[in-house]
Amino acid sequence: MGSEVETPARTYRVRTYGCQMNVHDSERLSGLLEAAGYTAAPEGADADVVVLNTCAVRENADNRLYGNLGHLRPVKDARPGMQIAVGGCLAQKDRGEIVRRAPWVDVVFGTHNVGSLPALLERARHNAEAQVEIVEALEVFPSTLPAKRDSAYAGWVSISVGCNNTCTFCIVPSLRGAEKDRRPGEILAEVQALVDQGVLEVTLLGQNVNAYGVEFRDRGAFADLLRAAGRIDGLERIRFTSPHPREFTDDVIAAMAETPAVCHQLHMPLQSGSDDVLRRMRRGYRQERYLGIIDRVRAAMPDAAITTDIIVGFPGETEDDFQQTLEVVRRARFASAFTFQYSKRPGTPAAEMDGQLPKDVVQERYLRLTALQDQISWDENKALVGTKVELLVAAGEGSKDAATGRLSGRARDGRLVHFTAADGVRPGDVVETVVTQAAPHHLVADGVLLSHRRTRAGDASEAGIRPTTSGVSLGMPRVGVPAPLAPAPSC
Repeated sequence: MGSEVETPARTYRVRTYGCQMNVHDSERLSGLLEAAGYTAAPEGADADVVVLNTCAVRENADNRLYGNLGHLRPVKDARPGMQIAVGGCLAQKDRGEIVRRAPWVDVVFGTHNVGSLPALLERARHNAEAQVEIVEALEVFPSTLPAKRDSAYAGWVSISVGCNNTCTFCIVPSLRGAEKDRRPGEILAEVQALVDQGVLEVTLLGQNVNAYGVEFRDRGAFADLLRAAGRIDGLERIRFTSPHPREFTDDVIAAMAETPAVCHQLHMPLQSGSDDVLRRMRRGYRQERYLGIIDRVRAAMPDAAITTDIIVGFPGETEDDFQQTLEVVRRARFASAFTFQYSKRPGTPAAEMDGQLPKDVVQERYLRLTALQDQISWDENKALVGTKVELLVAAGEGSKDAATGRLSGRARDGRLVHFTAADGVRPGDVVETVVTQAAPHHLVADGVLLSHRRTRAGDASEAGIRPTTSGVSLGMPRVGVPAPLAPAPSC
């Protein structure tokens, strides 16, 4: 009798562009594909399925997509049966245009139907034609989907999707939709599931994370969520991103200060220091309100590291407007800042505004801003020399540097620290050391470790095991009926 030859599983690779929400979506895409029988392609090998999870916010996003698709075309021509899928925000925006410009693409799916990918791939193979499926509204949270997590020690947890703001420079609300909040019990159940697998750090995600509870009509829901997550045994670090100054309330500051697991790190987008520019951006706050939040955060948590986003060259920005931004940067003394040169985003009100600035003017202002912020970051980091830091050893960043013999980790305030390696220290372990040097974008700790704590996350990282979740949410939230907050909910 002949024996059947087992067909090898099809392989996949997911390439991610854009924000943390896209990174988390890619974990869901990987989980879906593995649940459907695919396996991750080995490093350096071509994959049977390549998924591009796109961003529409970053500059030249479409050029980058079509450039990557162009590079993939000869690979696909030489590899019969290979499939290419495009998802994410740019897919939601461009829809059928992607297949028109790149007819070798097999599947296009949007931000609201991530879970359709395996079926669309199978349908494209069966029908031998491209499948384009763009859903206009979210039907189930991505959290109902399986996930293959990238890290053994840190996890993303989405608490809401979409955004109700109307910032004139941003296209996200039209691509991600209106804000939808998960039930608190479902969020905490997902956090508990990650902690049960050894995860030490969780980052709560939302397009406007501190507006959480808008569907429950509960302005205190986000602060309550932070406190409840902090009661989960084994969860050592809680972060969140990104809040909006307009909805930022004192109860959140209190929850951060009073909950030991919540890291004293705050990413608070400024965008501009000029009230006139903020008005045209429709940001919903002004300079003094923003600085007031910073002052209250520092009063409650003097060690807080505050970071921000700033856009330079918004339409109509004058030199005086820009000087006001510089003044806010001087007063706020950010630990670091993500700085962007304004560029038009088709479909946004700002793209049609008068007063679009010449590129050379924007570039010159950008260089002045980054020079100022780099000096502030360096000064703030130098003030930490001689202090003790607790580090969660990082993978990737935490790979040993052959030249210096250093590993890297993240302090509780989010700062990157390169430290002298010691035997047995692994990504996911926790060490304590003393800062010896400072640079604008990192710290150095050259010396003997004060302590080294081996963790379950380190064990998993060493063994190559990553947390998985099979979907702990039960579906869309029931407006006005939030589950009760509890340390370890079962709902």
